[in-house]
Amino acid sequence: MGHKKPTVTTKSYLENAPLPNHGKSYTVVTHKEVIDNTLTLLRKSGFTVQREIYRANTNATIAQGIYHIYPSRSVDDEIINETELGMMFAWTNSYNKLVKFQCAIGAYVRVCYNGMVAGDMMNFKRKHTGTANLDCSMNIADQVKNAEKYYKRIIKDKDAMKLISLTEQDQAELVGRMFIQEELIDSQQTSIIKSELDKPSFHYGSSSDTCWTFYNHVTHALKKAHPRYWLQDSQNFHDFIVAECLSSSKPTLNKETTLSEKVIVISDPVNKVVEVDEDITDAQLIENVFLD
Repeated sequence: MGHKKPTVTTKSYLENAPLPNHGKSYTVVTHKEVIDNTLTLLRKSGFTVQREIYRANTNATIAQGIYHIYPSRSVDDEIINETELGMMFAWTNSYNKLVKFQCAIGAYVRVCYNGMVAGDMMNFKRKHTGTANLDCSMNIADQVKNAEKYYKRIIKDKDAMKLISLTEQDQAELVGRMFIQEELIDSQQTSIIKSELDKPSFHYGSSSDTCWTFYNHVTHALKKAHPRYWLQDSQNFHDFIVAECLSSSKPTLNKETTLSEKVIVISDPVNKVVEVDEDITDAQLIENVFLD
């Protein structure tokens, strides 16, 4: 969690930040190197970079890059027809030994730019030692290579959240647990979530009692996280919701949802997906998923 307001900055500021000198055992992975490698790999892999966002702390000793991207070469109908989410790539880097290099493919909500990162997608963290430069570049390439697969997983999570109802008490209990037990959010973020529950800043395409709307209230608050924590916080929250809501609650199916669109995501393992045949009945759906 972070307590300081993040500072939006420019690519030029990060590229020209003073480099650290921590001795021979420390391998400097420069912000410029990360930026150049990321943009080059994205474009060579057929992605259009639609938006670049850079954030940093004082003196850019901790920096973050967020890219809203579009897979221009994709032939996947699910990706092409997705209107609520866009694809995102994000990284975090440091010069002060406080943060290992991290990067991940995720998604952003188009209406508000809230970020989404699932835990089993962000599995690379690298200390700044040895061949860190090469390893970081290779992992950026690996994330980009698997971008469509990771993105489709998040789309399925989003669709599943829309089928889950959360009462006002459910939402209050989740916020309390995230603040007190799990330490996923701080007091400032808790206050933001409360304000969003009372008067949302955005409409997320579902009613106020859905898991999806609640999810966005939290990710809206996570925008206040320090660059050091945002990527990890986003991952931890996503995994928390998957475990607490998508795996342990029976879905409330919207009347307008067709049977062929019903998807339930189960978090053990977190990336197991049950896709439902269009000929299945509601009773069979519940029986097959929860009694199997």
